[in-house]
Amino acid sequence: MIRVRSVRVLEGHQVKLGFTDGTDKVVDLEPYLRGPIFESLRKNRAEFSKVRVDEELATIVWPNGADIDPDVLYHNRAPVSQGQAVPSAQ
Repeated sequence: MIRVRSVRVLEGHQVKLGFTDGTDKVVDLEPYLRGPIFESLRKNRAEFSKVRVDEELATIVWPNGADIDPDVLYHNRAPVSQGQAVPSAQ
């Protein structure tokens, strides 16, 4: 299983992720920032910038408890949030 090993915040809601298979990807997280737990991250740049890699979960997390599945991030999968699918970036 491929997991997240590093994260660096870029412009907007983009992050550069390093994965355990050695690949790096720039991912725009804006489409994933839906729902109550993500609202403050979408609206507040300072809160969004507190993203880090949780070693145990091997994915990105924020201090408010939000996280995103590493498989969603790696494969650009569209998460289902609030009953709506987010278009995946191909």
